Amino acid sequence: MKPPPPLPFFLIFLLSTTSAAATTTNATKPGTPTLSPTVSPTSSPTPPTTETPSSSPSTLDPKQIEALQSLNIPTTRDPCIQPSPHNATICDTSKPFRHLISLHLSNCSSDLSLSFTALKSLSSLHSLSFTNCHASPIRFPSDLSLSLTSFSCIHSLRRLSGVWLSRFVNLTDLTVSYTPVNTSGLYVIIGNMHKLKTVTISHANLTGSLPRHVHLNLTHIDLSDNKLKGKIPTSLALLEDLEFLNLSSNGLNGEIPTEFGDLISLKNVSLASNSFSGSIPDSMSAIPGLVHVDLSNNQLNGTVPRFFSELKGLKVLNLENNELHGVLPFNASFIKRLAVFKVGGNGNLCYNHSVLS
Repeated sequence: MKPPPPLPFFLIFLLSTTSAAATTTNATKPGTPTLSPTVSPTSSPTPPTTETPSSSPSTLDPKQIEALQSLNIPTTRDPCIQPSPHNATICDTSKPFRHLISLHLSNCSSDLSLSFTALKSLSSLHSLSFTNCHASPIRFPSDLSLSLTSFSCIHSLRRLSGVWLSRFVNLTDLTVSYTPVNTSGLYVIIGNMHKLKTVTISHANLTGSLPRHVHLNLTHIDLSDNKLKGKIPTSLALLEDLEFLNLSSNGLNGEIPTEFGDLISLKNVSLASNSFSGSIPDSMSAIPGLVHVDLSNNQLNGTVPRFFSELKGLKVLNLENNELHGVLPFNASFIKRLAVFKVGGNGNLCYNHSVLS
């Protein structure tokens, strides 16, 4: 019996194509798992994009942007973003426009000119400070004068007057340093500042005497390096919340009032470089929190009070260059716990030099 003749080539091709199609059909039947296509190593899947609502901060009031530009403050970056360059600006959170509440001008260009229009646009400010900014002072808009609670002027504004400063009646903090102030006395400046808590007017050629009437909420007084004269008024002792008192480098004279001990919150006191005379009042022993006492470069006489050694928190005691006499009543353990102790320049004061070495 002869073997069957071979199949024609086209029939073999047809059968193989049919078989491949059947295999593909069976692979995609329901219930049959299918393989995912292989991802090329050079391609990365794009993650689904979900849009989340964002609340962008309100922009600064356009009028205030113009005001900052007139003061040569860059506004290409939102001035309300913190921290701002050189901590120059702080804004509130109001909408639709935010407003400046704090502005610090420093190292100003020599051609800077303060504009009344610009300052009027900045009446939302609560704090305004100048450092190394030698522009000429101008009359402030009344809205801005009343809005400010903090004003600082250091090496700036060339020269100020007491009347000009007195318009800031709502201040709680006032600082003027290394800027001359033309006034007949301190009371002209602070007399109507009933909310004032801290006042620093130093290196300002301030003349006159210390006011007899001061606001009882004061906690910080620095009037150092001026031309004040006269005595310390006893009314100063009414400041029960006063923590810092610096009257150094003036022309004050007379005795330190015995009422000084009523300043029960006092921590730091400097009466150095004046012309105070008389003895150191024992009433100071009633001030328990004293940390820093500087009575140097005066004409104080009498003996050194023992109570200083009983002040547990005392770190600085400077009594040098006075006319104190007698025996120094301190032992070595007290002196060693002080960071600063000076008693030189008191010709008649007796002490053990080995203890002080």
